[in-house]
Amino acid sequence: MTTDFANLPPCARLSPETAERYAIATEKGGWELDTVEMWWRDRQPYLASRGYMLRPRYHAGWKPSWLGTNVDPEYCEDSIEQLLPQILDARKDDGTVVCLKKLKCTTNEIEIARYLTSQSNPRDSRNHCVPILDTFHDPIEPETTYIAMPLLRPFDDPEFGAFGEVLDFINQTLEGIAFMHSLNVAHRDCAGPNIMMDARPLYTQEWHPVRRNYTTDGVYELQPRARIDFPVRYFFVDFGLATRFEPGQPRRVTGGKGRDQDVPELSNVVPYDPFKVDVFILGHLYQTDFHEKFHGLDALVPLVHSMTAVDPSVRPSAQLALNIFQEVRNEIETATLRRRLARRDESFPERVFNDALAAVRESAKSLAIGWMSL
Repeated sequence: MTTDFANLPPCARLSPETAERYAIATEKGGWELDTVEMWWRDRQPYLASRGYMLRPRYHAGWKPSWLGTNVDPEYCEDSIEQLLPQILDARKDDGTVVCLKKLKCTTNEIEIARYLTSQSNPRDSRNHCVPILDTFHDPIEPETTYIAMPLLRPFDDPEFGAFGEVLDFINQTLEGIAFMHSLNVAHRDCAGPNIMMDARPLYTQEWHPVRRNYTTDGVYELQPRARIDFPVRYFFVDFGLATRFEPGQPRRVTGGKGRDQDVPELSNVVPYDPFKVDVFILGHLYQTDFHEKFHGLDALVPLVHSMTAVDPSVRPSAQLALNIFQEVRNEIETATLRRRLARRDESFPERVFNDALAAVRESAKSLAIGWMSL
């Protein structure tokens, strides 16, 4: 939490009159914990006993740090509210920041997540299932349990910048789904919000878990590095809809839930193949988040069309889709991988300017590498 107010930027300072208005608003309930946040606050001592320290906002007896000062609450870390009710960040005793997620014990999410990250599976480079670092029960609600996972970021935050970055994402996600399918597990909800990345290679400093584009105090904006130069690893999360099949068991399910409601065969009555659903969801993601947003990705169109076929029986398996994609990727020249992704909504002047700027940056990188090699 930012308590060294002397190092705050000048814009963080308020006039005495404004500071007084903020103090009154705070005393009247502004920035107070909501019901969900109070739930986490009440668990803070227990979580601390297990080695998980919550941010100061969630400590018992918390008092807003800006009271009695002329500092804008916006520049105080403890003014930042949690956005997702089921999830909160915590810092372990060794300094590592993790993500805690609370679940009902009746769900199969924990069982499947444990299976996918069991002793043998994490060592397989094809495994892109989020690691489960710890599990434990809630001391107050016996039906609630927790899982601890690495602190990750959405797969598209920061945005993709180069052609090769998109290809790497497609390769990793197809590889990850094919791996899950090889273990007879269908994710069934592998849409964009359930794909995260370990973004540590992109940043030289830690980021705030909620205000992700800022330092851990929530004050100073961070500038990410390009993932074409600092590759990241992608992970599938949220196995709440996932299904694991025993060998020889019919691979059919029913159910209409899922983030991607464009899957044509979803039904609460008619059984369908969940493995082909995963293929559709990924193909649809590649279409909407890449091909429809950026120029120059037409090489992906045949694969995307096959993955999103209305008839599930004509869609490729995840492994076949991966094989097809890798054949396409191998035909692409290495120099093309660093090409800037041009958004379709860019105006012509914007595109010319951005292309020129990208060319200058690439030249500067090449010169820097050349000097370092001397």
